[in-house]
Amino acid sequence: MPSPQQQVMIGQMHRGHMPPLVSNLFVLSCPWKPAHTSLLLLKLPPSSKSFQEAQSELNQAAADLNQSAGEVVHATRGQSGELAAASGKFSDDFDEFLDAGIEMAGQAQTKEDQIQVIGNLKNISMASSKLLLAAKSLSVDPGAPNAKNLLAAAARAVTESINQLITLCTQQAPGQKECDNALRELETVKGMLDNPNEPVSDLSYFDCIEGVMENSKVLGESMAGISQNAKTGDLLVFGECVGVASKALCGLTEAAAQAAYLVGISDPNSQAGHQGLVDPIQFARANQAIQMACQNLVDPASSPSQVLSAATIVAKHTSALCNACRIASSKTANPVAKRHFVQSAKEVANSTANLVKTIKALDGDFSEDNRNKCRIATAPLIEAVENLTAFASNPEFVSIPAQISMEGSRAQEPILISAKTMLESSALLIKTARSLAINPKDPPTWSILAGHSHTVSDSIKSLITSIRDKAPGQRECDYSIDGINRCIRDIEQASLAAVSQNLATRDDISVEALQEQLTSVVQEIGHLIDPIATAARGEAAQLGHKVTQLASYFEPLILAAVGVASKMLDHQQQMTVLDQTKTLAESALQMLYAAKEGGGNPKASHTHDAITEAAQLMKEAVDDIMVTLNEAASEVGMVGGMVDSIAEAMSKLDEGTPPDPKGTFVDYQTTVVKYSKAIAVTAQEMMTKSVTNPEELGGLASQMTNDYGHLALQGRMAAATAEPEEIGFQIRTRVQDLGHGCIFLVQKAGALQICPMDSYTKRELIECARAVTEKVSLVLSALQAGNKGTQACITAASAVSGIIADLDTTIMFATAGTLNAENNESFADHRENILKTAKALVEDTKLLVSGAASSQDKLAQAAQSSATTITQLAEVVKLGAASLGSDDPETQVVLINAIKDVAKALSDLIGATKGAASKPADDPSMYQLKGAAKVMVTNVTSLLKTVKAVEDEATRGTRALEATIECIKQELTVFQSKEIPEKTSSPEESIRMTKGITMATAKAVAAGNSCRQEDVIATANLSRKAVADMLTACKQASYHPDVSEDVRARALRFGTECTLGYLELLEHVLLILQKPTPELKHPLSAFSKRVAGAVTELIQTAEAMKGTEWVDPEDPTVIAETELLGAAASIEAAAKKLEQLKPRAKPKQADESLDFEEQILEAAKSIAAATSALVKSASAAQRELVAQGKVGAIPANAVDDGQWSQGLISAARMVAAATSNLCEAANASVQGHASEEKLISSAKQVAASTAQLLVACKVKADQDSEAMRRLQAAGNAVKRASDNLVRAAQKAAFRKADDDDVVVKTKFVGGIAQIIAAQEEMLKKERELEEARKKLAQIRQQQYKFLPTELREDEG
Repeated sequence: MPSPQQQVMIGQMHRGHMPPLVSNLFVLSCPWKPAHTSLLLLKLPPSSKSFQEAQSELNQAAADLNQSAGEVVHATRGQSGELAAASGKFSDDFDEFLDAGIEMAGQAQTKEDQIQVIGNLKNISMASSKLLLAAKSLSVDPGAPNAKNLLAAAARAVTESINQLITLCTQQAPGQKECDNALRELETVKGMLDNPNEPVSDLSYFDCIEGVMENSKVLGESMAGISQNAKTGDLLVFGECVGVASKALCGLTEAAAQAAYLVGISDPNSQAGHQGLVDPIQFARANQAIQMACQNLVDPASSPSQVLSAATIVAKHTSALCNACRIASSKTANPVAKRHFVQSAKEVANSTANLVKTIKALDGDFSEDNRNKCRIATAPLIEAVENLTAFASNPEFVSIPAQISMEGSRAQEPILISAKTMLESSALLIKTARSLAINPKDPPTWSILAGHSHTVSDSIKSLITSIRDKAPGQRECDYSIDGINRCIRDIEQASLAAVSQNLATRDDISVEALQEQLTSVVQEIGHLIDPIATAARGEAAQLGHKVTQLASYFEPLILAAVGVASKMLDHQQQMTVLDQTKTLAESALQMLYAAKEGGGNPKASHTHDAITEAAQLMKEAVDDIMVTLNEAASEVGMVGGMVDSIAEAMSKLDEGTPPDPKGTFVDYQTTVVKYSKAIAVTAQEMMTKSVTNPEELGGLASQMTNDYGHLALQGRMAAATAEPEEIGFQIRTRVQDLGHGCIFLVQKAGALQICPMDSYTKRELIECARAVTEKVSLVLSALQAGNKGTQACITAASAVSGIIADLDTTIMFATAGTLNAENNESFADHRENILKTAKALVEDTKLLVSGAASSQDKLAQAAQSSATTITQLAEVVKLGAASLGSDDPETQVVLINAIKDVAKALSDLIGATKGAASKPADDPSMYQLKGAAKVMVTNVTSLLKTVKAVEDEATRGTRALEATIECIKQELTVFQSKEIPEKTSSPEESIRMTKGITMATAKAVAAGNSCRQEDVIATANLSRKAVADMLTACKQASYHPDVSEDVRARALRFGTECTLGYLELLEHVLLILQKPTPELKHPLSAFSKRVAGAVTELIQTAEAMKGTEWVDPEDPTVIAETELLGAAASIEAAAKKLEQLKPRAKPKQADESLDFEEQILEAAKSIAAATSALVKSASAAQRELVAQGKVGAIPANAVDDGQWSQGLISAARMVAAATSNLCEAANASVQGHASEEKLISSAKQVAASTAQLLVACKVKADQDSEAMRRLQAAGNAVKRASDNLVRAAQKAAFRKADDDDVVVKTKFVGGIAQIIAAQEEMLKKERELEEARKKLAQIRQQQYKFLPTELREDEG
């Protein structure tokens, strides 16, 4: 109900005592009027308009209301009618404004926002009432004091309250908060770009690029959403787009800052920082927050809500501290720090748990006692947190910022500038969008927004380009590639100088120092290969450092390599060192290209194979040059490189966990045994060579170094796979001890090479060699302890291998007819012994097979027993074969072949047993073991049958043939297996072996026709060897790297067909022996034709293997070429010998003689080089004749060609022999053991043989061909070199003659006697000269008879 005063006012209004508008406005300000009561509603009606429409209406209504307020003030100065009109208009405008304000309140997103809007509307209502009351007072009493000022103040209050509402509604508009939040976030992340010298995240460089790309895409979409939704007025979505854009910009900034950091630290002059183990600031903040919360807990004035809030803060921060301690303990490698972090976390957690219990009690009862308990519980927590904070402040755990060089900072600038521009323009864009969200109909602002959007897009494009261009390592890769290219050009220049014999010798440093420099540089390059490959695959920040480090080694590498080459006397060694250095540089160049392509991007998997391949090629190049350096060093007693290699191999044994083993302990055990025994053999050879040939110790030392490198690698894997671990430790320790022994032995070998006659060094070397042998035995015993049975198998297999080699030697003696019994004994004396030993071997075989599934001790016992028994069996069979007598060698061979087959089968069985040891029954190796056991039983049975049939002349041929057939089947099984042969051979070798098949086929047909046991035995022996040789050569040739898969398949197929055809032939011969009828003998020719057809196919396949380069080994032209090349090799060997010669030392002798000796050596060297070139030119000329068809490639069609080739061969041989004699004469002359006359004669002989070779070549040649021009030039070079030597020797001889002063006796009788003696000596010399001329003529006449016809005519 209205109050009495209000009722009076209403009554006055109706009676006309108050102007109606004033009365209405006064009433409007009262809370019970309908218009005003709408402001008291608990729930506002839902809005049907958009925010922008409501905002626009409110702005318009506010402007109208503000204008009406001004009109009311103005109307007070005029007539009452004007005031009434102005008041009425003000009332209407207020109603509209109130409706618009309520509509705007309905747009508010939260209850608090609505309350604020309603409150402002109430304030405006009160200000409006005051305005009207002031206007009323002024109109009633215009002269009232201060009335105008009150009216003006009331009008200002209306305006200010309207402005407050408009401002509030603007701030509460959807999207405005998001814009403000975004701007604050952008301002925060902007600090990341100020000095990026610490990692912002764990992102790699290429993760940063991906992050920039993804965020730029999100940013582009959100910017489009901001513009679109600001235009359509969908401000909720607008706010979401602003939030998404803010996150994308923060992600872009973070990725840019991390990329800039990685670019900075990737500069070779920068030093990377590292992230600290903990964040001390986090610990300090947590400590402060926990202490304040604990104070609130124990404060008596704290309310229950404040206690709960403090408890929440304590729980939050103690949990964060415990997590930080857990992460730190997992990261640190310091065991003390790890323990301390774990213990501190436990203390904090326990004290927190105790405090939480007291807080719960306090929450239930806020008594003084409970609060006191809470106070007591806070003390341990505060102490634990303070101790932890103090420990976390240790400088050891803090982050270390990177030290970025000036170059690195300059490289960062493009990224940072682009990122800053992006942030600034994005902030301006968000500010502009914020104003457009409120007032979308403002064209100039839209134009500004478009400009900012364009700037953001450009800056992001610039950022992406900068990050891509500044990828770590790319610039360093380019610099390194340029540097290595320059080094390659330098080494090529040095190679050209070496080819032309103009390589300048470095005199400023010793060869030992150069050798050590080169070895050291190559080793350092080798150590960088894997780090570069790793960086190229996934560590972009390290790539620049590693490639720069690699490139820095190549200039000293080239200098050292050229220096070492300049010191070498051997031209071939010079070229080898330079070529291998160039290969290393080229492989490094390929590695750099692959690394640049990979760039450290772990996701660029398509480049990883190329990186791996380049790394492998580079490792091979390093290995090649190290082998060459070791060999070169060993030749002059320099073994430093070898010692370093052995030491490096030893150090790898102590490295951490080896890579995952790809084999079992047995596999590594076998390899370690092989290399250990090789080292022992080399040590024994070094003992021998130290006495006989010390100069050969270098090669042996190099071999030992290589063997130990392999041994250490395999020994490490054997130690890792050995069980128990104690055995592995023992293997590793003993392999290292062996390495120390090898180092001492290699050092002694180097010392002995420097002083070959030092007996003390020889004794030391022998002692070191014995020590190495002993240490090898210790390694073997350690391996045996690791797997006693398999070790015994390896030992037994080695013993059986020796027996097989011994039996091969015995077969050679038997074939030669020199295998005789020592006593007059018969085969019967040995038969029983053979049978008994064979049966014992069968029992051992059974134990061996069963030992694979039993214990190692039983396996070892069975292997040792089988090795002993086969040794005994081989001995008694050899004695039995010898007792047969040398007049029957074929039967001897049959018997020895039988025991050889048994030994081979036992060797295979031992290998299968070793592989199957401790394997389950269904393992494939068990099936191999069963197959090997069957072959063993078959071969032993065959031996027993052969022994029984040896003395029976009627059946021993048949028995031999059966054994041969079985042997060939076993050889065929090996041939058809997928096992790749250890070595390869040439197609010519395969063709050569087919001739044995042809001969054996003819013998088999003859034996089948004659049915004589002697023929059959001979056929059996020949067949066995011919087929085995053919299959071996065929498989080795087919697996040559240059042979294609198709050709290999053909070769293997025809090899199999040839063998099967030959087996059918032998089986048919066996059938004929059992029933010799003409009908059975008739198909022999058909069988032989099948074999011949297969042989033909096999030969054609071999031709396909060789391609267009195939030649017939029997072709005389081919033989001629081979002889020519052989002569060239002989001459080059002689030239090498000359290179090593030095003039003999003659004390107290004039310098002229030394000059002469130098002249001899230089002239002889020139002749050797020239004749080498001549013979090679002759080879080229002869090959040209074949190509032109002037000399046939098939000797059967041209007998004259064969004669011509024989002439060429003999001429080449004469050149080689004459050059060799010349070198010997030069050597003898320099050493003082021969006369100058012999040297002159040798030089003339070279010239004469050269002329004969030229004649032989010119017979059928085209005189204008390039080859003949080269040949003629080479011949002229030989002639000039020979003439130079003759002149030098004659000059020395004349000088010697001049220097020989004749002492003439002064007495008459003595003088006459002196004259008579001189005349006598002259006559004697003349007679000897005449005899020598006759002898020379006879020799030439005899040689002339053997010259080809064309040569004789030409000479005639």
